[in-house]
Amino acid sequence: MKNLLKNFMGVAAALAALTLSTATAHAQSTWDAIQERGTLRIGVTQAPPWFTKDVRTGEWTGGLGITLGQKMAEALEVELETVEVTWGTSIAALQSNKIDLMYFLSPTASRARTVDFTLSPVVFLSQAVLAAEGVDASTWEGLNNADTSISVPQATSMDQFLTRMASNADIQRFPDNAASIAAFQSGRVDAVSLMLPPLLSARQKLGQGVISVPTPAFTAPANVAVRREDDKTWRDWLDTTIFFWYETGRIQGWYEDFLVEFGVDPSDSPPMQRELLFMR
Repeated sequence: MKNLLKNFMGVAAALAALTLSTATAHAQSTWDAIQERGTLRIGVTQAPPWFTKDVRTGEWTGGLGITLGQKMAEALEVELETVEVTWGTSIAALQSNKIDLMYFLSPTASRARTVDFTLSPVVFLSQAVLAAEGVDASTWEGLNNADTSISVPQATSMDQFLTRMASNADIQRFPDNAASIAAFQSGRVDAVSLMLPPLLSARQKLGQGVISVPTPAFTAPANVAVRREDDKTWRDWLDTTIFFWYETGRIQGWYEDFLVEFGVDPSDSPPMQRELLFMR
């Protein structure tokens, strides 16, 4: 009987220890996990100027997101680890603990229900226009006439803003970004209006057109998304770091460095630092 009781107590103690160990592991904060693991895991997806993969080697070699990841890993004294996701799966990757952060996500009300965001934006995304030479795209009013044709993805926030700001223009709506860009490439329209990043890639590939952010500028913040947890040390460190790098111009500088590598003259591209939009 004593042996049976002793065995029972031993099993109970082992189960309790296992439960405590499991609970502790589950409750481990992202900050502690990064220090223990020795790596910072960032979500990446092929999307210049944010992330670019060398198709020959499969390595993620460029983009503002890669630079930010490298700089943060260096500051944390850990190694950088890239985990391929899509914009659509990045939230799930955070929730399932596959990545520690995702750069360049807008802090929408629906996303904020499931993950946390830094209060400080990394960049501001502006609705821009890629226009043919000679088309005045410096203001929305300059585009607001029946002689100017503009393509835009149908039923998007970009479509809504363009319709409000240039209702008199010949607005031609297409299913997606690619079709809108193709309409400009073929000469079917005088300009295409999208958020800035896809237009940078399109301009580089097409080798034609001029990119502008017409005034008054329509900009939206893009922040860093992190897993929601009780310990806010990781989110707070990111927020402080992003705030300092943004305000001191480092992020804008790294962005311009990538543009040069990508073959784009920074002076031809509107800045990602919102304050600079009104200084050009």
